[in-house]
Amino acid sequence: MPPTFPASPTPASSPAPSALFSASLPSRDAVVAALRAAGCVFAEDEAALILTTARTAADLTALVGRRVGGLPLELVLGWAEFRGLRIAVAPGVFVPRRRTEFLVSEALAHAPHANVVVDLCCGSGAVGAALAAALDRPEVHAADVDPAAVRCARGNLADAGGRVYAGDLFDALPDALRGRVDILAANVPYVPTGEVALLPAEARDHEPLVALDGGTDGLDVLRRVAAAAPGWLAPGGCLLVETSERQAPDAVGAFTRAGLATRLAVCEELYAHVVIGVRD
Repeated sequence: MPPTFPASPTPASSPAPSALFSASLPSRDAVVAALRAAGCVFAEDEAALILTTARTAADLTALVGRRVGGLPLELVLGWAEFRGLRIAVAPGVFVPRRRTEFLVSEALAHAPHANVVVDLCCGSGAVGAALAAALDRPEVHAADVDPAAVRCARGNLADAGGRVYAGDLFDALPDALRGRVDILAANVPYVPTGEVALLPAEARDHEPLVALDGGTDGLDVLRRVAAAAPGWLAPGGCLLVETSERQAPDAVGAFTRAGLATRLAVCEELYAHVVIGVRD
């Protein structure tokens, strides 16, 4: 999943934040200057977020230092914004992308009164949290194979009463969910193995390979999810998976072969492609 992070800083040519800051009160201009010198394209916007997050002058200096050192902004802040929510993120956990908000919107359009929601390959649990916030007290379940993601998602879904499981796709879910799921959102990895090395450093260096690598053509996990999904969906329930424009025809084919009524939804603004399959 190609990331949408701001451009990486270039710490080798950047002055240390302490060289730009006043000892007692780092100013906004000093923060912007440090970020800009490090190569942050959106220095003003990042500075505003960092200044809001910092509690003390020392804290501010440390946060700017981490960003100048190349840490993704979301990990510097400790959270990522997703559909108006602050989703906690942690090192080694996939950071939610803004384009995935389109998947949530499509899910809500299809099932505005969903009672049972599953966030598969949940990462931080952002999709499950956003669906829980928009629906009327749904039953929320989430699962991920990565223990770090499971810990993070449990924190983000606690207020919604969400239950988060560790395990491989549907193997992690309780059997009691079979045939009951109204929305099954699966933000599967879909970067072809040979293209992982081409991803920006923010993804390559700071996110788990299991959340990025989708196999030879990027669709290995998607095919597994599509094949098993009908047994978990309620009648009229929907499966939604994000993919790329290039992969979309093959992804649609996988859904159709699984017996789902399938369509492709596209958001040009976010460059988002979501395959939606509905159980009859």
